[in-house]
Amino acid sequence: MDNETLNQNDSYLTFKVGGENFAASVSKVLNILEMSKITKVPQAPQYMLGVINLRGQVLPVIDSRIKFGMPVSEITKNSFIIVIEVLIDERDVQLGALVDSVNEVLEVDKKDILPPPSIGNRFKTDFISGVINVNNDFTMLLDIDKAFSTDEILPFHKEAEIN
Repeated sequence: MDNETLNQNDSYLTFKVGGENFAASVSKVLNILEMSKITKVPQAPQYMLGVINLRGQVLPVIDSRIKFGMPVSEITKNSFIIVIEVLIDERDVQLGALVDSVNEVLEVDKKDILPPPSIGNRFKTDFISGVINVNNDFTMLLDIDKAFSTDEILPFHKEAEIN
């Protein structure tokens, strides 16, 4: 395969949240974890489930369903925590995103990515970078930095660095 062909493909991890298909660039995905004990954090935003210990580091865990405005459902044996790297205030921050299931890694040719839906100014869709058709089912490509960027995460990382 020549360099031109290589540069036209991107790899995406596909997963389900609230019954919908999403994908994230594998360059932003650091790890996929089975569910573990999540420690609640008092007065945290509703979408923040708490924190877990990841190799001695404090890792905030976000409920993707709440973050995306979907109804909360039970955590099952198919639920996973995807460890992602998000750019917040010009620094890379690791956090966990709870998803309902992890599907596969897809190689997607850039020409096959459709533009994100345009549904007016009342609905926030800037965290969707595009859409792909996988087996006659749409998969939303997430801009991870926009989908999970939030200032509430930073205090947990600052505390972890001090200790």
